[in-house]
Formats: sequence, structure tokens, C-alpha cells
Amino acid sequence: MAKAAGKSEGEDKDAGKSAGGKGGIVKLALGAVLLLGAGAGGAYDAFAMGLFGAPAEHKPDAPRLVLKGEQDPYAPPGEDKDKEAPAPVYGEGGSKYRTAYYSFADSFTANLANSPALIQVELAVSTRRDGRVLQWVKTHELAIRSAILAELAATSEAEAFDMAGKQRLAQRLTRAVNRVLEEHEGFGGIDAVHFKGFLVQ
Repeated sequence: MAKAAGKSEGEDKDAGKSAGGKGGIVKLALGAVLLLGAGAGGAYDAFAMGLFGAPAEHKPDAPRLVLKGEQDPYAPPGEDKDKEAPAPVYGEGGSKYRTAYYSFADSFTANLANSPALIQVELAVSTRRDGRVLQWVKTHELAIRSAILAELAATSEAEAFDMAGKQRLAQRLTRAVNRVLEEHEGFGGIDAVHFKGFLVQ
């Protein structure tokens, strides 16, 4: 019985040593995991703040599309001058975005390419984007007029009399206006150029 008691005491000591050894390893492993987690979290925070790694991309604040009925955050001054006028009513069909227009006050006159004929047009532009686009059109109107006159002077007489030619001219004028805006503001935004008047003589 003494042997049995001695044996059980020895077993208890061995069990205690192995349990203490296992507990130490578990504590050591748990501490290592916590340190690694803290280090990884700190590294992620430093990366997110831009302290190292690739620099954060800067996305330009480009004019955004404005939904019908939505308030334009960049509405031109004076657009809300008649507060008592009813709000515009939009149809349910067509584009889901509203279209804003700007009419050039003066007409455009140029000689047609390889012809003694003159072309005179009255123009407007349209956009579905916020009011910054039309503000930029007003700001850069002189450069836009120059680009439009160059496109008109490159137009043939046959093109000026042909319906498909007029459509191609409108597309060329749209690209010309957008090129000027992209050059000066980094963004075009004009969807179309519209003829209010068209005369060839």
C-alpha cells in the first residue's frame, strides 16, 4: 500500500510537471499570436494611413450625372430666382437623368472649306452632368468659340446641305467643345451640340 501511495505521489508530480509544461507552451504560443496580431494590425494601420506602400490614388472630383428631380449641387447662380414658379415636371420615359442647356448668345459665321459660301449657325450645348460643366462652358467660351469656328471652316458645302453631314458636324462640334473643356478643366461633359439656327449662303 505504501508503494501504491508512493507511486500515486510520483505520478501526481509527473502529471503536474507535464501539465505545467503544456500550460507554459500554450501561454507562450498565445503570447506569440497576440504579438503577431498586434504587429499586423499596426502594419495595416500604417499602410492605410499611407505611411508606407503605394500612395493612395487621388480620384478627381468629376461632374456627376444628375437624376431627374434631384437637386443640382452646382446649379448656376440665378437658376432659382423665381422661387414661386412650380418645380419642373419630368416625364417617366427617356433618360433617367435631367438635361441642362446653355445657348451661346452670338451666332458663329465662317467660310466653308473650298467654297465661297458662308455658314452661319446659332448653337446650344447640353449636358446631363451637374452645373460645373455649363459653368466651365461659360468660363471658356472664347476658346470654345475658336474651336467651333475652326470646325465650321473645315466643313464642305456638300456636308452643310446634307442631313447626315449636319449630324456629323454636330458630333464634331461636340468633340471640339469637350476637347477645350478637357484641356482647361480635365473633364468634358457635353453630351451634344444643338443647332438653333443654320444658314448657308
